Amino acid sequence: MGKGLVIRSTGSWYSVKTDAGVVIDCRIKGKLRMKEVRTTNPVAVGDRVEFDLQYDDTTKDGVTGIISSVEARKNYIIRKASNLSRESQIIAANIDHAYIVVTVNYPVTLPGFIDRYLVSAMAYRIPASLVFNKLDLYTEKDYEKLEEYLQTYESIGYKCYQVSAEKNFNIGQLHEDIKGKISLFSGLSGVGKSSILNCIDPELKLKTGIISDHHQQGKHTTTFAEMFETHDCTYIIDTPGIRGFGVIDMEKEEIAHYFPEMFGLLDQCRFFNCTHTHEPGCAVKTAAENGEIPATRYESYLSLISEDNGKYRQA
Repeated sequence: MGKGLVIRSTGSWYSVKTDAGVVIDCRIKGKLRMKEVRTTNPVAVGDRVEFDLQYDDTTKDGVTGIISSVEARKNYIIRKASNLSRESQIIAANIDHAYIVVTVNYPVTLPGFIDRYLVSAMAYRIPASLVFNKLDLYTEKDYEKLEEYLQTYESIGYKCYQVSAEKNFNIGQLHEDIKGKISLFSGLSGVGKSSILNCIDPELKLKTGIISDHHQQGKHTTTFAEMFETHDCTYIIDTPGIRGFGVIDMEKEEIAHYFPEMFGLLDQCRFFNCTHTHEPGCAVKTAAENGEIPATRYESYLSLISEDNGKYRQA
């Protein structure tokens, strides 16, 4: 029996890097597949697993592995498997920090999408930051919108990076901050995740795409999650472009806990079971009306608590 780290997932096969540095292609044991019925992938990139070797004449090295167990995760981030499915998909596990790559244009990343991601990261105890990319393309109007985003997210404690992967601008600080950690990079398709990662480590040579002029959306260039180890013992997880992000398995009364600017006000509400929508004496609603909570953030909160596991979109 061997142990290792899952560094790549294609849905049916998993690449497992052993502690000796050898990569073994593995499948999962049938019983393991049934353990998490609501999850489409019981094994995810970032998992530590145990596996048994077996001979396989159809492979280059003559051996493959069968994953028999997954070690307990310290955290993971999850999303709906599809808009029509009630199942969920684990994007990655055992993450030290999550970065959401954002573009205020080319394509537009809406606040609702950002907030869903941040809420999910906080719910699963993953620190998160925002990386604003494509500054080299911004017009004066784009910079005004960027300033609004920065004021919103920096005021509630999220670190924001302003970069241009195209011009290799301001990537150094981001590179420094991810050293020695397992970092997850996510975002809408077309925001330049792979380009940023190529700037961080040019040896990655990740495939990058172009933006569709018609819809101003990116074409998917990453089709599965994959973990890369850079030369400085830093692990980076690149994920497929995400068009929608829905929160999973979250009670409505819990959602306000994952908005930092709301959490500190909860004990000031008149009613302990306040929904922060219509109740008298609601400290959160009052703060939103006074502009102490950004309007887009309060709108995101209202959107999240009104959902019933229906369709999840970017807005």
